[in-house]
Order: sequence, then structure tokens, then C-alpha cells
Amino acid sequence: MKEQWRVGELAKMAGITIRTLRFYDQIGLFSPSGYSASGYRLYTEKDISSLQQILSLKELGLSLEEIKAVMAGDQLGLSDIVTMQIDRLKENIRMQQKLLQELENVSSRMQRNEPFSVENFMKIMRNMRMNHEKFFAERKSNIDIHLDRLGEYLDEHPEEPG
Repeated sequence: MKEQWRVGELAKMAGITIRTLRFYDQIGLFSPSGYSASGYRLYTEKDISSLQQILSLKELGLSLEEIKAVMAGDQLGLSDIVTMQIDRLKENIRMQQKLLQELENVSSRMQRNEPFSVENFMKIMRNMRMNHEKFFAERKSNIDIHLDRLGEYLDEHPEEPG
């Protein structure tokens, strides 16, 4: 019989959260091969291979919808993936350059003791917020992984005081 892993074990191996695996199942991107008698999701080596492909495509910058299409058999070549990643990087660079230009403008005005309008300030704040949202989304993902691991540990060691 093939070896099978439960959701927590798979999450640890893949370096993602249990919540992420459950979400992937919910949207039909990645589902377990089966369930144990007690209702635990069970994954096989083939599932692990599929998850690795999903994570690799995600790392290349594909959206979950794009990944879902690839996993469903839609042909998307390596050239297409690289082109998509280049486009995303160009957009990120454009946004960073725009923010840099605006901050340099503000700095210059401040050095000349010139006031700047509320509209200019709001524009800078919007750009900064977009950049920070991406940063904090990545940080939240890391925190979720640690919280899942803590929850698993506490589930496995209920007798230890909190």
C-alpha cells in the first residue's frame, strides 16, 4: 500500500499552511486523494508531486486561476510563463519607479521649504499602501505558517500547560 500523509504533515513538508491546503481544496485547485475513517484528508506521492507543481507555478508568479487552468490541462508553455513573469516584474518596477519619483519630488520640495498639496500627499500614500500591502501579505503568509505549526504542536501535546 502507498504511503499517505495527513494535511498537517503535507503542510509541513511543503512549507505552507494547512489553511492554504484547505483553500486550494475549496477552490478545486488541489484536493486530497482520500479521507481516513476519522475524516482526515489523506495525500499520496502523486498529490505531493501535483502540489510541488502548483507551488512552482505560484513561485513563477502565476495567479491561482492561471495555475488551475494549467493543472486542468490547458497548455501553457514555459515561454508563456516566463513572458507573464516578465510582464509582472515590469509592472512592479514601474510602480516602484513611480513611488521613488514621487518621494524624491517630496524630498526636494521639503528641502526647499515648499508646501505640497493634499492631493500630492494622497497620491504618494496610495502608492506606498500598494507596496506595503504586498509586503504585509507575504509576512502574513509566514505568520500563518507559524500559527498552524503552533496549533499542531498544541494538538499533539494537550497535556502541556499553555
